[in-house]
Amino acid sequence: MATIAISSLPVATAAAVGDVLPIVQGGTTKQVTNALLFTSPTLVTPALGTVASGNISACTSTSMVMVTPVIGAATGTSISLSSFSAVSAAAPTIASATTIAPTTPIAFVSGTTAVVNITAAAPISTGGGAITLIPTGIFTWTTAGNIALAGTAVVSKALTMTYDATTTKWYPSYVA
Repeated sequence: MATIAISSLPVATAAAVGDVLPIVQGGTTKQVTNALLFTSPTLVTPALGTVASGNISACTSTSMVMVTPVIGAATGTSISLSSFSAVSAAAPTIASATTIAPTTPIAFVSGTTAVVNITAAAPISTGGGAITLIPTGIFTWTTAGNIALAGTAVVSKALTMTYDATTTKWYPSYVA
């Protein structure tokens, strides 16, 4: 193909739908109407990266990891969750004790007995996650078991306990 010298270029203006754009393919000059650039193109295997937000109703992925404690999969227009994600009924009340075993993502905790251990329900026990405890009594928690920092509950102040599967410890959101 011959080299073409361009001595000067015209001033650029915005493209319009009726414009014709020249292209050279295989040594032959062809034209493409600019109208093609203004329609919705079909992308062939685009690499779009990680989606930060948006409507997932047209997604076809079968695996999707969400922020802890929710882990699930997305297919079509629905998401199935295999972990704590929302409360489908009123949060239960459990009594403070040496070992408590919350089975829902949110639980009220009554009483004044010191909590030494919190049983991590699956899948938190293997991958980590968080639970929210809402104290209705002034109990304490200690470091004698699987809790990293000692503290005292504040009635009606939500206490988030985050579990790390590597250290096998719960980390409280406050230590009043």
